[in-house]
Amino acid sequence: MADRPARKKPQVHRARVVRTERLTPHMVRVVLGGEGLAAFVAGECSDHYVKLLFPVEGVSYPEPFDIARIREEFPRDQWPRTRTYTVRAWDPAARELTVDFVVHGDEGLAGPWALRATPGQEISLLGPGGAYLPSEEADWHLLVGDESALPAIAASLERAPSGVPVRAFIEVASPEEEQKLTVPDGAEVVWLHRGAAPVGEALVEAVRNLEFPPGQAHVFVHGEAGFVKELRRHLRIEREVPREWLSISGYWRRGHDEDGWQASKPAWNAQVEAEQEGGATDARAAA
Repeated sequence: MADRPARKKPQVHRARVVRTERLTPHMVRVVLGGEGLAAFVAGECSDHYVKLLFPVEGVSYPEPFDIARIREEFPRDQWPRTRTYTVRAWDPAARELTVDFVVHGDEGLAGPWALRATPGQEISLLGPGGAYLPSEEADWHLLVGDESALPAIAASLERAPSGVPVRAFIEVASPEEEQKLTVPDGAEVVWLHRGAAPVGEALVEAVRNLEFPPGQAHVFVHGEAGFVKELRRHLRIEREVPREWLSISGYWRRGHDEDGWQASKPAWNAQVEAEQEGGATDARAAA
């Protein structure tokens, strides 16, 4: 049996808060910088993300901070808590990393941290990861998401080819949560206000009612796992969008924190994929 390749050591960056900004009632922007980001590189994808590391209260970690060593030597319940956030922007010249946070008062872990973040405060992070960029080969683009996907959609709009049709549906709680976005020629952004309705209900209806432009679509759908699952089925089976032209995943799931969701996500994704690929095969056979 061939030896397995050595696992790449996670790249840890130590960032410092430069400034913060309240964008909307429930969205806070934190700009991170400092020498600890000297090795940080991003730009290939518009959905780049980082994993912020929050120390467990009362636990002391070795210095310099080494996440691989911590995972080897510390019990799992003492590992730093990770929270995944999209890179809204990366300025390599200024060495500034912009991250937008959905906040709900003291609810959660990262949101309250963002609300209270002050210049000079430090935080460790892993990354970046990422896999999506609007393809120049597509005939048109579809971007769909709730607040959690808004930073990635905003970054993708800025990177979309000019003059190519783009349809973006963004669901937020209320009109006060809308943001001013940079939109390329040929793009149409529709804001959907959720109110008391379930997350994603308006997005599913909007996509189902959309008259698709002609040609190959490149589709980005992210947000709460329930509506993502429904749209994945609609796009793969009813609209017959090829898998390779879909970037679709649940960023979060109602009733789960990130620890619980990330632990169950691989099995959940596998089950959904199996169910929907079977449906796609049946639909093609019946055609």
